[in-house]
Amino acid sequence: MNSSNGFSAKTVDLGSRNFSLRLLRFENGYFVSVTEGNSKLGSMVVSLTTGQNPITTTVIPSKSESIFLKLIAERISTRMHGIAIVSTFVQKELEPDTAKVLMQEIMEIIQN
Repeated sequence: MNSSNGFSAKTVDLGSRNFSLRLLRFENGYFVSVTEGNSKLGSMVVSLTTGQNPITTTVIPSKSESIFLKLIAERISTRMHGIAIVSTFVQKELEPDTAKVLMQEIMEIIQN
């Protein structure tokens, strides 16, 4: 994992699928990109937590990964008590185990 000036990047190899995780930390939140294959922006969700419950909005809808996007964004914004912008570009639908590993990797980067 590379980390400098609030930027972290990590490659996660899961069998035949390779994912690139890029996180940009700000004082009040994160921008997170999860990409499979070439580096591209994809579906995007924004979550904001100022009280007890996050407010989440879809900016660019996803055909299949909307729950994954929402969970990551809400979990980060709640933890930071701020803003989380999450973009995901995947070539095919994520298996539950794959989504779980990616979520764990992202949260590990945020916690460190």
